[in-house]
Amino acid sequence: MPIAPHIILRPFCISPVGRRLGRHARFGFRASSAEAVNWEKKQEISNTRDKKAAEDTGLKALYDDGFGSVTMKDYLEAVRNMPKDDGGPPRWFCPVECGRPVVANPPLLLFLPGTDGIGMELILHHKSLAMVFEVRSLHIQVHDRTPFEGLLQIVEECIKYEKALSPNRPIFVIGDSLGGCLALPVVARSPNSDLVLVLVNPAMSCAKTTVQAKLPLLELMPSNLSIIHPHLLRCLIGEPLKMAMVSIENDPSLQGALPMFSQTLSSMLTLTSEIGHIIEMDTVVWRLKLLKSGAAYANSRLHAVQAEVLLLASGNENLPPSGEADRLFKTLKNCKVRYFRNRGHTLLMEQDFNLLTVIKGVNMYRQGKKRDIVTDFLPPTFAEFKKSTEDFKQLNELLSPVMLSTLETGKIVRGLTGIPDKGPILFVGHHQLLGIEVPSLFQGFLKEKKITIRALSNPVFFVGNNWALRQELSLFDVVSVYGGVPVSPINMYKLLEKNESVLLYPGGAREVLHRKGEGYRCFWSDKQEFIRMAARFGVTIIPFGCVGEDDILEIAIDYNDQKNIPYLRDWIKSFNADLPSVRDTVIGEDGNQVLHLPVVLPKIPGRLYFLFGKPIETKGMDNLLMDKKLANDLYLHTKSEVGNLVSYLKRKREEDPYRSIMRRTLYRAILGASAQVPTFKP
Repeated sequence: MPIAPHIILRPFCISPVGRRLGRHARFGFRASSAEAVNWEKKQEISNTRDKKAAEDTGLKALYDDGFGSVTMKDYLEAVRNMPKDDGGPPRWFCPVECGRPVVANPPLLLFLPGTDGIGMELILHHKSLAMVFEVRSLHIQVHDRTPFEGLLQIVEECIKYEKALSPNRPIFVIGDSLGGCLALPVVARSPNSDLVLVLVNPAMSCAKTTVQAKLPLLELMPSNLSIIHPHLLRCLIGEPLKMAMVSIENDPSLQGALPMFSQTLSSMLTLTSEIGHIIEMDTVVWRLKLLKSGAAYANSRLHAVQAEVLLLASGNENLPPSGEADRLFKTLKNCKVRYFRNRGHTLLMEQDFNLLTVIKGVNMYRQGKKRDIVTDFLPPTFAEFKKSTEDFKQLNELLSPVMLSTLETGKIVRGLTGIPDKGPILFVGHHQLLGIEVPSLFQGFLKEKKITIRALSNPVFFVGNNWALRQELSLFDVVSVYGGVPVSPINMYKLLEKNESVLLYPGGAREVLHRKGEGYRCFWSDKQEFIRMAARFGVTIIPFGCVGEDDILEIAIDYNDQKNIPYLRDWIKSFNADLPSVRDTVIGEDGNQVLHLPVVLPKIPGRLYFLFGKPIETKGMDNLLMDKKLANDLYLHTKSEVGNLVSYLKRKREEDPYRSIMRRTLYRAILGASAQVPTFKP
């Protein structure tokens, strides 16, 4: 199939300083053209070995995705050195710094730019996205006058061509502002193309903005007049002050941050002035008319959008107007919303906003027609781990978790030395109140063992409740980013089959939301299915205990109290009615998995303790598959081990001289905040 005429372009590369370079220039742009495609096919032979290595190894936990290594200075240079307007049509290009994806079968990502048409708004995310996507961006030249229908045709022809090449590969379409207006009708007119849509502040209500209100006045001005109005420039390229803030994100010192901020802001203001003299009034008028017609066309096609949609809306800018995200959420049939407060409309340029993390958090990344929890999972990156460490820093300082493990000899040591380095591993333990131990558990394994634990989690973290889908990146999304999956036998089977490290709490929600006086009580069902599944794959079962909730929180109002309050009782009943059932076949208190939020009171924090018991090997124990009594004996043994580990920790913590937060604080004040606080002798 021939490539559409509008993408038969000459490949080009441009360096930060404007010289034409080879194809491996760091900040250049490679056109998506027939010549480029042929060149890439020639390179496949030389890259076969590297590609095979990527397929064999995949992405490891805490891999460096490059997020944060590109700054606004790089964006300024890229914009300044974009090719001069040659009178040609809009075109696709692939940023050279993107390189080849690391994953074996990457989906395609098409970026549709905002009103400026440059196509470089993703530059802060190029490296991270390019490891798991094949990235291409649309570039619309300054003097281009292609109507909205023409732009639609360009995008649609590209999608048709790519689908003809790879029918089973999903295509992610990311639309920013004007690009969002362009993306919606493209998806609506291509219902069978397996598209995933990500909208970043789509300008769907642009007719209500002050800029559109000034359009009749702008049409009266000379067409060759340079743009110097700050509000017009702000709509085209963003706000210089906020964009300059990105440059100091990675420099925590005031001494280094201030000069960098000053330099970047100066460059940004210079760029604003340069663009203001390049973009003439007729271009602005045309783009505003294009935006208006595009928004009207897109609004008329909303009912036809069947694809998955992720709407990212920032809440303190004039674009989009207040309430627009809710309108789109209610109109689109399969839409998730993440609302980012206190951010500008140039969300992709905001500091510490990681687009890939958001996509992972809402479980939308996939390489095939349907998402697979194993093959489509992307492990946490170093940047994500660093961010979560900062987010949970105060909690870790308060709890000062102690992790102990048991060697094969039975000796207990501090650290995770007793944990095998390879799976399949099944961690089986007891939940603390509200799951306060989970962040420390995940971070501890990532930091020391570089192991991502795949937690079998309650379906509430993954269902489509409206209140959950409209939140900013939250705990729900963090669970998915760190490998959580809905608890089910099928998911557990898939994970163990792929030699993953799996976390299972047999007590489930009944333990994590226990009542008054039920601390450290196990609520395990009589079914021992995880024992049989472990034996099927020769899994190493590691029982573990955790204590500390009674030193940290105290339940003031539990479920028994709440169900006696009419309003709360009705709300709990309504909320649980929409959730997938868990343990609906289990009779008795162990099957009572009603979700609610107990009222708790904080205590002067004590300390959190983990103890991982001696590994239980099931390899070679095929008789467990058929012998129910033998399987039940091992199940009861595992449950008993968890109880023994909890009892051991409750007894030994009395010997910890640093159980009190006061003594731990004094210790860190003397030896430094990063010093490991001692504990009892195992």
